[in-house]
Amino acid sequence: MTAPDDLHYTRDHEWVRLQDDIATIGITDHAQEELSDVVFVELPDLGDIEKASPVAVVESVKAASDIYAPVSGEIIEVNTDLVTDPAKVNTDPYDGGWIFKIRVSDSAQVNDLMDAGSYTAMVS
Repeated sequence: MTAPDDLHYTRDHEWVRLQDDIATIGITDHAQEELSDVVFVELPDLGDIEKASPVAVVESVKAASDIYAPVSGEIIEVNTDLVTDPAKVNTDPYDGGWIFKIRVSDSAQVNDLMDAGSYTAMVS
């Protein structure tokens, strides 16, 4: 399992990459390993979202898992590549497998998230 140091993590196994006021969100390497082969990703709608709201669904051959917004703001982009190639969540969870982007209403919200060391300790 990998957990890049430059990301923030949730207890629900989402990762957040914050660049200025834009947060890119996906599921962690640990989460995709637990799900196994991802076969479908239900992408969120664009628009305002509150922290902790369910916004997307990742389905695998084993289970379906809700994806929650780790921060509040406006969903401004979704990864449409996942419609035709949902397996990118498995093969490249931290880059090509991102799920959506949020324009964050308050970037201090990421301070409530875990760093890589804390997340790794939680899943170990």
